[in-house]
Amino acid sequence: MRKRRIKPLLPSLREKKRYLVFEILSKQHLQSFASIQRQIWHSMLQLYGETGTAAAGFWVLPDKYDTQRQVGILKASHHAVPQVKAALTLIQSIDQEPVIVRTIGISGILNKAIKYMPSTEQASTMMGNKKR
Repeated sequence: MRKRRIKPLLPSLREKKRYLVFEILSKQHLQSFASIQRQIWHSMLQLYGETGTAAAGFWVLPDKYDTQRQVGILKASHHAVPQVKAALTLIQSIDQEPVIVRTIGISGILNKAIKYMPSTEQASTMMGNKKR
């Protein structure tokens, strides 16, 4: 008996995705990516519930988070970008540390989203630590 393979979806039928580059501003450096990811998920679930979060096709990319600059990338459906941005802005603290989470940029391609991430020189300039 021959196994049947499932045909892949055509590109026109696939759900379109967007990559959001976010930055966490805090006085103390946050060490644990797991707590950051947990708080982002918690914010989405609190605001939209399980069905809304599932419909958003929302996912935090752990390998695209830079712990030094506290910048990361998450993936969501193109319809859910405003909802994800709203959930990110509602995060007030992570591990009892007051934070501000802001969106730096949005892209449909991961490589372009990576280019939105500030380099080390840009990050130090934005924080007021200019090299002289």
